Amino acid sequence: MIKYTLVCETAHTFEGWFRNSDDFETQCERTMVTCPICGSSKVRKALMAPAVTTSRKKASPPPANAEVQPVSAGASVASEATASANAPNQALQPSALLSGDAQQKEVIEALRLLRTRVIENSENVGSKFAAEARKIHYGEAEQRSIYGHTTPADAEALLDEGIAVLPLPELPDDKN
Repeated sequence: MIKYTLVCETAHTFEGWFRNSDDFETQCERTMVTCPICGSSKVRKALMAPAVTTSRKKASPPPANAEVQPVSAGASVASEATASANAPNQALQPSALLSGDAQQKEVIEALRLLRTRVIENSENVGSKFAAEARKIHYGEAEQRSIYGHTTPADAEALLDEGIAVLPLPELPDDKN
């Protein structure tokens, strides 16, 4: 799967997952890719830095008891929050964290908004996260956005089963 950062004609940014580049192009031609904010089907790929890892084992697992949320195939709360948190035509860049106090505060505020929107629009299932995510994935429970706590081993097992989960960002002020 390939994750693209996408931009619509009105400069909303959001993410999309595709099997390959041809699938992205085909879906765009058939107007199947639309902006989750304005509904525009005039979408293009934004400039992105590649994400490269050498081995799955070397990738750092989510922290113990990290809050994670399954990602749905349609427009997600997370993509809406990310898109509205960013200024038009401006994606979060790693260099933003290093280039000044004001930009760092802006990035942290965008992450805070993302976290708030996910929590407001999802159900907290607490420590039953892994079990509930499996039930939703296998059609044993209603499709909905959830968040909760799980261990790094359980989060990795969910990913191995093809269940997409994401850790919610922990912000410096949240631990004070």
